[in-house]
Amino acid sequence: MAFPQDLLDSLRRAPDAIAFEHGDRRMRRGEVLDLIGRFAAGLRAAGIRPGDGVGLATGVTPEGWAAQIAVQTLGARAVGVRAGLPAAHLDAVLDGVAAVVTDAEPPEPAGARTLPIGPELLAAYEEPVPCGKPSDIGWVVFTSGSTGVPKGVAYRFDALGEFGLEQRAGDSAEDYRRFLLFGTLSSAVMVLHVQACLLAGGTAVIPEGLPDFPWILPRLDITAALVTVPRLYRMLDVLREEEIDLSGLRMLTVAGSPVEPGLLAEGFARIGPALRQGYGQTETGKLTVLDTADVSARPEAIASVGLPVEGVSLEVRDASGRAVPVGETGEVFARTARAFAGYWRDPALSATVLADGWVRTQDIGRLDEHGFLYLTGRARDVVIVNAVIHYTGPIERALAAHSAVDQAYVVAVPDERTGEAAHAFVVAAPGRDPDPGELRAAVAAELGEAAVPASFTVLDEVPVAESGKPDKAALRALAG
Repeated sequence: MAFPQDLLDSLRRAPDAIAFEHGDRRMRRGEVLDLIGRFAAGLRAAGIRPGDGVGLATGVTPEGWAAQIAVQTLGARAVGVRAGLPAAHLDAVLDGVAAVVTDAEPPEPAGARTLPIGPELLAAYEEPVPCGKPSDIGWVVFTSGSTGVPKGVAYRFDALGEFGLEQRAGDSAEDYRRFLLFGTLSSAVMVLHVQACLLAGGTAVIPEGLPDFPWILPRLDITAALVTVPRLYRMLDVLREEEIDLSGLRMLTVAGSPVEPGLLAEGFARIGPALRQGYGQTETGKLTVLDTADVSARPEAIASVGLPVEGVSLEVRDASGRAVPVGETGEVFARTARAFAGYWRDPALSATVLADGWVRTQDIGRLDEHGFLYLTGRARDVVIVNAVIHYTGPIERALAAHSAVDQAYVVAVPDERTGEAAHAFVVAAPGRDPDPGELRAAVAAELGEAAVPASFTVLDEVPVAESGKPDKAALRALAG
C-alpha cells in the first residue's frame, strides 16, 4: 500500500470525528481530507510533480500538516523548514526545492518561489491518490545544525509506509485519544506521533501558546505527549512541590537523551505507568522503549533505555565492525525497515553511517542477556586529554550518581597544555550544594584520576538548544 494511503483511508472512515483541536477551533477528519485534496490540486496547478522538492514553512496548524501529506500524496518530496534558520542553514535546506508552502512571511533568502496558504492555493479540489514510488524520496528532515550545516535525513516512501505498520501494531487507540501537538512540524518525532494519533482515531490537540507542563496535561485532557529530558526534569521540580492529577495521562514519552536513572525512578513514582523512556534517532525512528513494567520485572533495567521495539534489531560492535559478546561495550548498530535512505545529496556521509542494511548510531553502549540496551555515551562525545581518549558519558554518570547532583554534563574544550580538557557542569539536587572536592573524588573513584574534569560549575539549570536537548555548544562557550 502506497504512502500515505493508510492515513487517507483512516480519515475517510470517520469523517465526522475530530482530527485537530486548537482552542475553540475543531477540524473534523473529513474536513482534513478535503484540505489535503485542495492542497494537492493547488500544488499540481503550481507545477509540482513527482520527485519535486517542496519546502513547508508553516506553523503548527492543521493546514501545515495537511500540506505535507498533500506533497507526499503527489509523490513529491516534503522538506520541513524550521523557523529562524540562519541564512547558510536555510540555503542548505532549500537546495533543490522547487517551491515553499508558507503561512507567514516567505523565508529569506529563498531560492524557490513561495506558495502562500490561502484561497488561491486552495481553490480547487482533487481526490487525493498517492503517486509516490516506493523507492522515491518522500520526506527530508533536517537536523538542527548544531555541529555545522544541517544534514538532510532522507526517507523513501516505502520506509514511511513502515511507520504506519509500526503504529498499528503498537500503542492503543485509547493512548492516543488526545495527543498534545506543539513545537514544530519540522520535527520527525512530532510528525510521526501525529500520524500515530490519527491512525488510531485520536485527536491532535494544539495548545494556544507555549505548553505549561505539567498543568496543561489535565487542563486539556491530554492522554499522550512527548517531552525532552530537560522538560521532564522541570516537571519533576513542579511535582515535588505541587500535587497535579495526571491520572488521565496514558503515555508520556521522554526522548532526546537518556534520563538519569534516579530521576527516571522518581518520574515513574510521581507520574506513574504512563511515563516511558524512548530511544531512537531521526535516521531510524524509535528503536527501544523502557516502561514501568520492564523495571518492575528487572529493577536493574532502570539504567537502560529499554528493549528493542517490534521490527528493530540491535548489535553492539567493536572498532573493527565485529559484534561483541553480551555485556561488552561497543558502538550500537540498528537494523529496521523504517531506516532512512541516506543523507540528502551527501553519499560520502551516508556511506559512513549505512552499511549492509544496518545504521551506525554512533552511540556507545551494551546489551545485557535480556536484551536491554544500556547507553554509555556518544562515539563523538569524547575528550582527548594528553592523547588519551575519555568518553564524556561515563564521567557524566559518575557525577550524576552523587547525592548532591541532580544533572551532570561534560564538554571538551581546547587546552594549551593537554590538547583538550574536560569541563563539568552540574545542576544541584534540591537543597544541596555540590562540593567540587567530593565531585572530583567521585569521578576518580569510578574512572581514575585522568578522567577528572579540569573544572566544575554549578548551574541553576542547563541551557537547552532549539532541539530541546541540552545545549553543549552553550556549555562549551561558558567553559571557554
